[in-house]
Amino acid sequence: MKTVQISLNSIDKVKSFVNDITKFDHDFDLVSGRYVIDAKSIMGIFSLDLSKPIDLNIHADENIDEIMEMLKPYLCE
Repeated sequence: MKTVQISLNSIDKVKSFVNDITKFDHDFDLVSGRYVIDAKSIMGIFSLDLSKPIDLNIHADENIDEIMEMLKPYLCE
């Protein structure tokens, strides 16, 4: 498992993030405080506080490079 911090601070960013992440068969969880939701659930994402960076847990062993490349626009520096 790999964890990265992402920022989803606009509706368009959330929509494109969900579209990008559903292309992968792996599980992705978003962790904000004590809440853990499925990163492929657009309704779940909107239930989180999107004003702050969110931890994304990537449950994958292969395709990590491809996943990280896809996540570049959302990563916090």
